[in-house]
Amino acid sequence: QVQLQESGPGLVKPSQTLSLTCTVSGGSITTNYYYWSWIRQPPGKGLEWMGVIGYSGSTYYSPSLKSRTSISRDTSKNQFTLQLSSVTPEDTAVYYCGRATGGSTDFYWGQGTQVTVSS
Repeated sequence: QVQLQESGPGLVKPSQTLSLTCTVSGGSITTNYYYWSWIRQPPGKGLEWMGVIGYSGSTYYSPSLKSRTSISRDTSKNQFTLQLSSVTPEDTAVYYCGRATGGSTDFYWGQGTQVTVSS
């Protein structure tokens, strides 16, 4: 059973870069047809998909966040990382990592981590 765990600072100052890591266990991030996403939920709002890195390392981003978002991976540590630059208080949210499988509706979530943007 795959498990995902988000980690990173809970408080980020405005204009700084938010950086979160998702550590994966129970499966390799390079396994064919696995897609590793970042999703967030601001307080009182719905889920927002931010971007994905695929098993081959290809990345795709939400058009609304593309200019500020970067997703990368460290295959030696079985981790993938989100960087969101130039944050504002509107980036305050619970951030989740997750895994989808091509051709399947299954989706596995991390437990989520709260990130607050405040001076």
